[in-house]
Amino acid sequence: MVDTDFFDVTGQIGQLWIFPIKSCAGIAVQSARLLPTGLEHDRAFMLVDGCGEFITQREIARMVLVQPAIEGGVMTVTAPGMAPLTVDMVFTGPERSVRVWDDHVPALQAPDAINAWFSQFLQKECALVRMAPQAQRLASKKWTRGADAPTQFADGYPILVVSQASVDELNDRLTQGGHSAVVAHRFRANIVVQGFQSHDEDRIEALAVHQGNADSRQWLDLPLVKPCARCPIPDIDPATSQSGTSVTDTLQTYRHDDRLDGAVTFGMNAIVPAGAGGLLRVGDRVGGALQFD
Repeated sequence: MVDTDFFDVTGQIGQLWIFPIKSCAGIAVQSARLLPTGLEHDRAFMLVDGCGEFITQREIARMVLVQPAIEGGVMTVTAPGMAPLTVDMVFTGPERSVRVWDDHVPALQAPDAINAWFSQFLQKECALVRMAPQAQRLASKKWTRGADAPTQFADGYPILVVSQASVDELNDRLTQGGHSAVVAHRFRANIVVQGFQSHDEDRIEALAVHQGNADSRQWLDLPLVKPCARCPIPDIDPATSQSGTSVTDTLQTYRHDDRLDGAVTFGMNAIVPAGAGGLLRVGDRVGGALQFD
C-alpha cells in the first residue's frame, strides 16, 4: 500500500493502447487486463517472411494501415482496398521457428488464406504467427535487475510508457521548426500518462498505478527499467503511412541519452513484477518517486 504523499509526481492514465499485431495499427482501449507479458493481446501476433524473420514498419511502412479489432476470441483485420479478414485468435499451427531481434522462438502459423491476405496487402510473401504455448521469451536481465520478465513479440519489454507532456514538448519543438505536430500513439506506447511534467517518466524508478475503487489504498508498481531507444517508426504517419524525418531530426537535437551511450530515447520500458495482475483503466491515478543521483 502506498500513500500519494510519498509521490513526487502524480497524474493519471490518459490513454491505453494495445497493438495486437506487431508493427500494425493499435487499438485505443478504456481498460486492459495486465498479464505477466504486458497488456492482454499486446504484440500477441507477428508477421514473418519465408525465413521466419520478423517484419516491421521499418521495412514496410504500410503495415500501419492494417487495423485489427478484437471481440471475444476473434480478431477482425481491415486495410485499404481489402475485404475484412476474420482471424480465429487460437489458430493451432503448423509450428515453426521465428526470429524477433536476437530471439528465436517456436510459433504457430495461421492458415494459408489468412497469410495470403497479408501477403497481398503488403506485397510481400509473409505469414501471421502467434507464440506456441511452450514458448518463453524474456526481457534482457541486464536491465530487469535480474528479474524474469516474459514478453511476447514486443521489441524487448512487456510495457512502454510515455507522458503526454513529453509528446507536447516534442510538438512545441516541431511546430517551432515549421513541422506538423504528431499524435502520442506514433510512439506505440501502451500507457500514455497525463499530468506528469515532460519526461518525468525518465526520472522515476517505477510507475505506481492505483488499483480498486476510489477509497482503495492498493497500488501496483510497474518498474521502469530501460529507456526506449528510437528507430524511424515515429516518423511514419499512422493515418497515411507516409514517412518523413522531422520527428527523428527533432529528437536528435535534445534527446541523446547517456544511459544508452548517447542513443536517442523517448519513453521508458516497464516490466510486470512476478505475481502482479489486475486491470488498468483510463483515468487510473498514477505516481512515482523521483530518483536523484
